[in-house]
Amino acid sequence: MSSQLLTDPFLQFPTDNSVRVVWFTEFPGHEHTVRWGQPGQTPENATGNLPNQAVAVTTRLSRTREDEKSHIDHPDFQDLTLSVPRPIWRHEALVGNLAPGQRFPYKVASRTDDGTLIESRIFTLAPAPQPGQPMKVLLTSDHQSMPMTAANLQKVKETIGQVDAVFVAGDLVNIPDRASEWFDDSRGCAFFSCLQGLGDFALERNGRTVRYQGGELIQHAPLFPALGNHEVMGRFSQTAPLNDQFNDPIPRAEAMKMYNAQAELFNPSGDDAIRRRWVINNSFNSDTYEEIFSLPLSQVPNPNRPEETSRYYAITLGDIRLISLYVTQIWRSPGLGPEVRGRFREREADLNLPQNWGYGQHIFEPIERGSLQYQWLEQELASDAFRNAKYKVVMLHHPPHTLGDNIMPAFTNPVAQYDRRADGSLKAVRYEYPLDADHIARDLVPLLEQAGVDLVFYGHSHVWNRFQSSIGTHYLETSNVGNSYGAFWKEDARPVPPVEGTDELAGFNPAYYVAQGDPNGLEPITPTIAPLMDDNGQPLPYIASNDITAFSILFTDTGTVSSYYFDTRQPNSTVVKFDEFSLEFDVY
Repeated sequence: MSSQLLTDPFLQFPTDNSVRVVWFTEFPGHEHTVRWGQPGQTPENATGNLPNQAVAVTTRLSRTREDEKSHIDHPDFQDLTLSVPRPIWRHEALVGNLAPGQRFPYKVASRTDDGTLIESRIFTLAPAPQPGQPMKVLLTSDHQSMPMTAANLQKVKETIGQVDAVFVAGDLVNIPDRASEWFDDSRGCAFFSCLQGLGDFALERNGRTVRYQGGELIQHAPLFPALGNHEVMGRFSQTAPLNDQFNDPIPRAEAMKMYNAQAELFNPSGDDAIRRRWVINNSFNSDTYEEIFSLPLSQVPNPNRPEETSRYYAITLGDIRLISLYVTQIWRSPGLGPEVRGRFREREADLNLPQNWGYGQHIFEPIERGSLQYQWLEQELASDAFRNAKYKVVMLHHPPHTLGDNIMPAFTNPVAQYDRRADGSLKAVRYEYPLDADHIARDLVPLLEQAGVDLVFYGHSHVWNRFQSSIGTHYLETSNVGNSYGAFWKEDARPVPPVEGTDELAGFNPAYYVAQGDPNGLEPITPTIAPLMDDNGQPLPYIASNDITAFSILFTDTGTVSSYYFDTRQPNSTVVKFDEFSLEFDVY
């Protein structure tokens, strides 16, 4: 067990006069505290004896584990064949009575079980920015321990300096219950390490190895994530490999059918809490994500079961009203082989075993018109906090518009097709995704545009590209921080299911699957300053590269969003600002 802090502190959920400080250890310990000093002091001139103190609340993460796929230098987790629990303790202290518009030096301390006091370095914190207070906000997503993430975040710090908030549009890690991916991946690319400048990732390019540490960002700036598909685990097992569990979600409705068939065995008392936990354990969950972060709580508009959630939320930061939505689905393979449990078919071996079905690329949380999240969003868009904000920003994971791969098939409930032989036996279970039933394009986008949202920010396809609607809403995908799966523009085509031919699975409706461009009808905007060029010297409206990484910054003093790229093949090269647009203008 380590006698060090597992992370530096990071900031969460600021208000007008407070902010929460969170850090992690591998020991329960005691006397976990935050100390802070006077406004205006810098870490360099603050004394070690900071006069103000707050005591942290300590909880243990319930689902963090390691397995044979973990990259970890830890004596307790070597030569694993099954997944095993890894105890991680979270400490959170509320720092209050802060003067608006001021920064304060702070540090955290934890005492180990044997009495050793461990302290962090001194950083700075602040309450939520006030209206009119300039902010620099990092827009990023899809870190997932990917090769260029540490380099990307290091260049953010070197180029921009201290940011005032970090918005992460999902896919923070790869397997959310694997603790090392959050904290101490031995490759030097853990989520918190890279965002705290504590990584050590060796990036090899052109026969040369360069090590990147990431950037010291979230020790000073609050972090606001959105749920992506990589924050969701599938059906829970005590011992199964974590990759297998991650890839094994099923819809809640199917888990409810299984529960109802055996409810007397699972829950003879009929306890509702037991029922709900059983269904979650046997469908999918975001427990680790929800236990790691402290985010605003939203009232779910469900009169039958009042509850709160942080899976979608809204908060005001200076001139920004941020809405973070839970809009994602399980990613399944587009393969059509008989052994693939994919987005388009079930495995042949499982045709008579529905308990093994994956049910296609199903949605985790509904956003269609009338759903609870949609109703909550309607209320938020009608609120004074939203209407009075200078900049209205919506963050989600799944793209409304993109040239990338992951916008296909449509974001809708899979429609099962049961192909049968003459004797009635199943020949195939296929899934179609009607394009005109896309919940984002059909229901969500019109709602956001009618409400006057300025910027919709998202990820998922590991590209940079942007769009603008006819009424002026900007759409930005800036997720090319790691590996890219390509952009499908002009001659380049996405893989789509067969629509003709002799294959027994042919017959998918060609109108549902768009191979090139944005399936939802917008043209990509060519970067305004320094676009990359194709082989013919023509400007590209995207960045989709495994060598060039991009990030974007929202500057509230000017209302501009600037995007930058760094070519990792040239480690001594400068960061290039390649695009900029203004939220002040309605149309381009």
